[in-house]
Amino acid sequence: MAVVLDLLRNDQRPRHPEKAHRPDQPILRKPDWIRVKAPGSPKWAETNAIVRENKLVTVCEEAGCPNIGECWEKKHATFMIMGDTCTRACAFCNVRTGMPDALDAAEPERVAEAVAKLGLHHVVITSVDRDDLKDGGAAHFAAVIGAIRRLSPTTTVEILTPDFLRKDGALEIVVAARPDVFNHNLETVPSKYLTVRPGARYFHSIRLLQRVKELDPTIFTKSGIMVGLGEERNEVLQLMDDLRSAEVDFLTIGQYLQPTKKHHPVLSFVTPDAFKAYETTAYAKGFLLVSATPLTRSSHHAGEDFARLKQARLDRLGTV
Repeated sequence: MAVVLDLLRNDQRPRHPEKAHRPDQPILRKPDWIRVKAPGSPKWAETNAIVRENKLVTVCEEAGCPNIGECWEKKHATFMIMGDTCTRACAFCNVRTGMPDALDAAEPERVAEAVAKLGLHHVVITSVDRDDLKDGGAAHFAAVIGAIRRLSPTTTVEILTPDFLRKDGALEIVVAARPDVFNHNLETVPSKYLTVRPGARYFHSIRLLQRVKELDPTIFTKSGIMVGLGEERNEVLQLMDDLRSAEVDFLTIGQYLQPTKKHHPVLSFVTPDAFKAYETTAYAKGFLLVSATPLTRSSHHAGEDFARLKQARLDRLGTV
């Protein structure tokens, strides 16, 4: 039996204690269409140095993103705030789980300084779930957005938030900080929530995204899912309809890749043609922008996608 250790922190404690005693799940061989560039270029090293210098956590590393080599070479990194330990235990996620440390009051300024040093035109800020906090970390999100605005006023800010489940007033705090893009991922279809995302509630997440539009219609909203977890095509199409009913602008769909033998198994590798079909259908349902490929991730190409998102809104307004 394998034990999942926290090798990112050289820690011999299980990285996922809730998964340590689960039976091993086989890891399927990846098909030929899933290929990524290994990290290690000089520009990757520069990004790595800035992240280390500012003592920051990135979801690129913590979640084992396959696109880290490509993104860091372009000096693109998704910063993960509020620590590296999540209070949830999703079956797909490689982020460390357990009881998090107290919030670091200096973190917003450090994130903003890194954004300035990297010269980012667009930045993505995400976080672990912080169910231990009264506001779920909403005020900390707002502080990070405010610090970036002060140090890099021309940088556009995209946030990828938890669901703020049972945190009354939290969403309003984040929206009031006026991020340019508000992303909250559904991750999978509702029938898979009990096994894949047990701490979350599907229709709460839909309502969260809808509420963002009610509070500030100018903010772009975005959500993403993984496929290959055993979902049916008709379930994905219904999910698209649910997101459009909440006026979500941007949908991302990517292939689930199993981090370890203790995580949820990959039940299928979806072909590039099937991803293309999802993309075509999603555009037909009214999304402003769709990214659907095996290696699509929420923040992959986020800056370029934001420019396309703005143009798509202008084009649609021009046809009204």
